[in-house]
Amino acid sequence: MPLAHGAQPWSFDSQGPDAHIGVLMIHGFTGSPASMTPWGKSLSTYGWSIRVPRLPGHGSRWQDMNLTTWEDWYSEVERNLRELQATSDQVFICGLSMGGSLALRLAQQHGEEISGLVLVNPAVHSERPERHVLPIISKFVKAFPGISNDIAKPGQDEVAYTKIPLKAAHSLAQLWKNIKTDIAEVTQPVLLFRSLADHLVEASNAQWILDHISSTDKKEVLLENSFHVATLDYDAEIIETMSADFIKSHVRVEPDLTP
Repeated sequence: MPLAHGAQPWSFDSQGPDAHIGVLMIHGFTGSPASMTPWGKSLSTYGWSIRVPRLPGHGSRWQDMNLTTWEDWYSEVERNLRELQATSDQVFICGLSMGGSLALRLAQQHGEEISGLVLVNPAVHSERPERHVLPIISKFVKAFPGISNDIAKPGQDEVAYTKIPLKAAHSLAQLWKNIKTDIAEVTQPVLLFRSLADHLVEASNAQWILDHISSTDKKEVLLENSFHVATLDYDAEIIETMSADFIKSHVRVEPDLTP
């Protein structure tokens, strides 16, 4: 199935003095790399190597997502992590929505291999009433109407599906369950952005994450002018600037052994 325009993955391999820093950037559920690529291009100006993968089943048609599971999405981000590790001494993970969920899972599984997390409106649960019947209804109903382009700024397009594939949504719930079980394994520095007007992910998600991770270095930044896809919204520059500062502040400085 051909990809939608703008849904292609994006990468940058630095050859500069800061090429030892890698940044993996993960889009959200039913979304595409279009929501992360501008942010990735911004971070590439610092000379860091960047990966913005397309998660399996995304960026084509919503039916394709029902053929995938969270393990498929995780395998793809883990593959990109290994790619970055081949040339980078440190890797940071940036995630939007479900991308934040996958970032948390990578942090749990890879420990000190991950130098820090930047999360934008991350999700670990849903408060929607239909969550209780999702395991059953996903066997009979293929999709529900969804919300895409939850963006206050006009003219932006995250290239996302307008439907929620229910088998995939049920698998996402299993990912959340695993993340919550192992949440204390997250010890890395965390910078978390939360939109005050998010129509998809409830504020309780950010609060739960911050309350339960073991990280001592953690900070929440409230975004006053953006909806859910804040990476393409009015506060995108805040995210780009503060995430760059966060990464720079956690880059290890090798001792100078010159006599």
